[in-house]
Amino acid sequence: MTAPATRQWADLAGPVLAETLTERSLAVIPIGALEHHGPHLPLRTDALVAEAVATAAVERAAASGIDAWVLPTVVYTKSDEHHWAPGTVWLEGTTLLDQLVEIGRSIAQTPARTVVFVNGHGGNVMLLGWVNRELRRRFGLRSFSMPASIGGAGDGRDGRPDELGQGIHAGYAETSVVMHLAPHLVADRLPPRNVPEKIAGMRYIGFNGKPVMFGWTSDDFGPTGVIGDPTGASAEAGAALFERAVAFVTEALAEIDGFEFV
Repeated sequence: MTAPATRQWADLAGPVLAETLTERSLAVIPIGALEHHGPHLPLRTDALVAEAVATAAVERAAASGIDAWVLPTVVYTKSDEHHWAPGTVWLEGTTLLDQLVEIGRSIAQTPARTVVFVNGHGGNVMLLGWVNRELRRRFGLRSFSMPASIGGAGDGRDGRPDELGQGIHAGYAETSVVMHLAPHLVADRLPPRNVPEKIAGMRYIGFNGKPVMFGWTSDDFGPTGVIGDPTGASAEAGAALFERAVAFVTEALAEIDGFEFV
């Protein structure tokens, strides 16, 4: 058989896949969410970003000689922090865990021995750590997860809004990247700034690396579902953030390709 022209796992015929993959192949799975992203962004924002970043990174990695393949995006995930908002479709954590473990079990029936989740939704992070361990213990797979990194909160420099380290949802970065990837899906009118300034002033409790976590739903911070400041977003900034994300994931795939436990 000739070498496939695609890096899309799902576009291959079964016999071609079985003959093409090896134990060095990387099965890359974008994972996002279908959830409320304020009045200005599509419900599939996290899935859109994760898929676009993973697909571009797999193509670059393959061009450098890494045998990476991208699987269909996992869209329905653990996004119950937005349960209150119409349009959000979410799974219980244990349901998602079972789904991802079963996907890993199926991959383990192919020659590929490495699974990589490229994650666009913060609500999946802790669960993916659990999944990594399960796939290793149950099936002997090498399993990794990483963010479809689109940069942190706006820092107030060079025209960026200052989100005080709390821009985590539908704010500057996400809005900019969607403006770049799918401008037709972004509303003409952006919602106002909504940054939890009291939390920003705390030393330990908060988002983006602060050590004390807390339970929350997005309407705890107001009725729009925005946690951040989308007002300074632009497609130009989104293009730069997207390029940074693709470069990060591509470099991470290269490191994963050479990873050994000892």
